Amino acid sequence: MSALGNQLVIAEREEVARGVRVLLASPLLTARARPADFEVVRRRGAVLTRWFDYYCGWRLVVEARAGYARLSKIRTTIDASRPARRSRTGAAPFDRRRYVLLCVVAAELLGTPVTTIGLLADRVVQACAADPALPPFDTASRAQRQAFVDALRLLEGLEALAAVDGATDSYVDSTAAKVLYRVDATLLMRLIAAPTGPSRLTAPVTDPQARLTELLVEPRYGTGEEGGFQRTLHARHRLFRRLLDDPVVHRDDLSEAELAYASSPTGRQLLRRAAEEAGMVLEERAEGWLLVDPDGIATDVRFPDDGSHARIAALALLDRIAAVGGAVPEQLTGEIGELMRRFPAWAKAYQNDDGHARLRDAAVGVLLDFGLVTWREGVVVATPAAARYTVVGITEARETR
Repeated sequence: MSALGNQLVIAEREEVARGVRVLLASPLLTARARPADFEVVRRRGAVLTRWFDYYCGWRLVVEARAGYARLSKIRTTIDASRPARRSRTGAAPFDRRRYVLLCVVAAELLGTPVTTIGLLADRVVQACAADPALPPFDTASRAQRQAFVDALRLLEGLEALAAVDGATDSYVDSTAAKVLYRVDATLLMRLIAAPTGPSRLTAPVTDPQARLTELLVEPRYGTGEEGGFQRTLHARHRLFRRLLDDPVVHRDDLSEAELAYASSPTGRQLLRRAAEEAGMVLEERAEGWLLVDPDGIATDVRFPDDGSHARIAALALLDRIAAVGGAVPEQLTGEIGELMRRFPAWAKAYQNDDGHARLRDAAVGVLLDFGLVTWREGVVVATPAAARYTVVGITEARETR
């Protein structure tokens, strides 16, 4: 192969690796928000589509003319660590009312290329009144108008909705606010990543758990009773989904089929090949695996990190939990109190007894999200991955998420 040919092969390999990691961090990627990354994904769209389908069974759609790429990531387990968040200061997670309004607003926007905030609010009022399963929407309530605005702002952030005249936040203060919207109905439809569309559900609305289960059914794997290819395919996809989506994968967390596939010669070979093609480093231990992105492109949350009080406290608690083998919440509250006494000028918002418990809960939440601790009969216990973050080895720890 000529020198030019080698350079082209290397360039493609590097762009594919970057595209994989960019899409993992931003499953909805737009040309407007990240033009350089979108251009890479657009150029390598065919290869990236095959890559995600082969390893994960995830669908990638690249709409070059519309200026977006959508990776429909399907998780193997339900995970509440990535809630939708409000756009205001504090970025509090969405509550049930806001999720309901988000779904109703999205449904009402379909087939409406242009609308105003007042017309949309009226349609949401009517839709909620017509369906007994939905709570009523009262535009006279400031709190409900704020929830409505939070849903709209989320859709604006996703670029499915654009305010071409006026400001969405103005509706909080007055229902007479004038805001004109342009709707991208195609992108709006792409937001749902569930393999079974909501319109195809057969379970009754009175059984939300059954409807949620039905949303996640993937026909390509059959009923689960088939053998051979379908069972192997399902095990492979579930394994790689966890490796690419979770900070760490412990062997104890895998099903028998997933563990058998990961331990097979084919599985081990594919693990190494996928890591190399994605530009990541595969760390394999007796207890499990994790994929490390040396460049942090696929990392949306970092640990260790001094960017928040919760993550700083999490590191301090982790050292204590790992040292004693486990701790009950009261012991962790005491550890937070000791940390506050040592550094009285730090985390002033938590410098009281109630604040100690709140910071403890936030710190434990960080550790749970990173797979570094688990609950066991009321005790917070360190997982094997916690050994990477001891005080002695902290300078060598690399980002895992």
